[in-house]
Amino acid sequence: MDFTIPKEISTISEALRGAGFEAYLVGGCVRDLILGREPHDWDFTTNALPEHIQTIFQDSFYENDYGTVGVKTGSEDPRLAIVEVTPYRTESGYSDRRRPDTVTFGTSLEDDLARRDFTMNALAYDESKGQLIDLFCGGKDIKDMLVRAVGNPSERFDEDALRMLRAIRLVAELGFGIDGGTAAAIQENAKHLGNVSRERVRDELVRIIGSNEPMMALQMAKQLGVLEYMVPDLMRGIGVEQNQAHTYDVFEHLLRALQHAADKRYTFDIRLAALFHDISKPETRRWSEDKQDWTFHGHEVVGSRVTRKALEDLRFSRETIEKVSKLVRWHMFFSDPDKITLSAVRRMIVNVGRENMQDLLNLRICDRIGTGRPKEQPFRFRKYQAMVDQALRDPVSVTMLKTDGNRLMQVFHERPGPRIGFILHALLADVLEDAERNTGEYLDNRTAELQKLSDDDLKALGEAGKERKGLEEEREIEQILDKHRVS
Repeated sequence: MDFTIPKEISTISEALRGAGFEAYLVGGCVRDLILGREPHDWDFTTNALPEHIQTIFQDSFYENDYGTVGVKTGSEDPRLAIVEVTPYRTESGYSDRRRPDTVTFGTSLEDDLARRDFTMNALAYDESKGQLIDLFCGGKDIKDMLVRAVGNPSERFDEDALRMLRAIRLVAELGFGIDGGTAAAIQENAKHLGNVSRERVRDELVRIIGSNEPMMALQMAKQLGVLEYMVPDLMRGIGVEQNQAHTYDVFEHLLRALQHAADKRYTFDIRLAALFHDISKPETRRWSEDKQDWTFHGHEVVGSRVTRKALEDLRFSRETIEKVSKLVRWHMFFSDPDKITLSAVRRMIVNVGRENMQDLLNLRICDRIGTGRPKEQPFRFRKYQAMVDQALRDPVSVTMLKTDGNRLMQVFHERPGPRIGFILHALLADVLEDAERNTGEYLDNRTAELQKLSDDDLKALGEAGKERKGLEEEREIEQILDKHRVS
């Protein structure tokens, strides 16, 4: 089996073998090569001990208890800049179900592969011979698109409970299924995830949410009994019926909103907000006799607090917590655009922040698709988008000029009064005619010319400038309405 291997990787392989040691690419990078994907990182396993590895590679570091040496390659590609080289090892004793109590170096490749989590990751590749070492049928499982534990799955999950979430994450990233025996072992051992740090859970959740198939993975997490250890607040939405505007229960609605965010390749913050935006509908649900339907008044306010607490529990960054909880808080901004005013839109922009407004609109799109409605941008929504664009637009104003009243008074000795306004509006008319005129040199020269005019003539030019400004404003607004197909 022949793969294209970067020169930085070949150099490490040759150096290890040249020093009399074995060298195999191992784990996820081999799996990715088989799948035709470019590996995110590269790992070697070898019969060399850490001190041997550091002797061979002077520019390296060793700062862990597992024998892994980081070799610096000097590559500008971040995926190749540091390559991890680890001795063959066996592990024993997992008293905390997170890490081995003892690690032994210098064992065989076969023993090293046997300790790994899934068959697809228990593959080794000898680049010098083009030889794939596959002791646990990992190649077949890749072909069959199955995540299967190496050996006894309960033993693998007892060693490190996080492997159960890793299985779900591989489903999300690769679009694979889970082998029946492995799935049964996850259900049996799910309770052990309570021993895993929230940071490690967060890291797997981040990769699931950032994948192409987060909905499928989280549905599987629910079925296998691990979702409550990832995002327990999601569990409350299972089976909670919504109002007539919704086709799905709260849980499926949230997953479908998230999946649409993934389909649209939206940012991680939007995806996370989509997953949490209706998180508090279960506790705010009330039956309305007047409407003969369910209501969820204030769910966005309560949901923002619940989201903040959940993300804090998962040890997300302060920036992520602030932004996502803010998006959840204001996701119900949408109202009847025939009644809403630009001033109300401007207040919303102040609440959520100019930098977050487009993300809020995208979240609303995900919310709508999550209801089961086929159109993500109906007329009412497009009209609101147009109003947002109008509110965000820099107004046509003399503030656009690369000069101002202070300069007219300081450099040209104009006295405070209406002449300054007339001059600035006359200059604005020139710049609207030709944007390249908005330079300090042109505006100064033109100001000197305008100063020579009488008050009446200058006023006429200023008034003409104001009229030109009004026409330009109308033109820009018309372009915005055309853009959103609401004119």
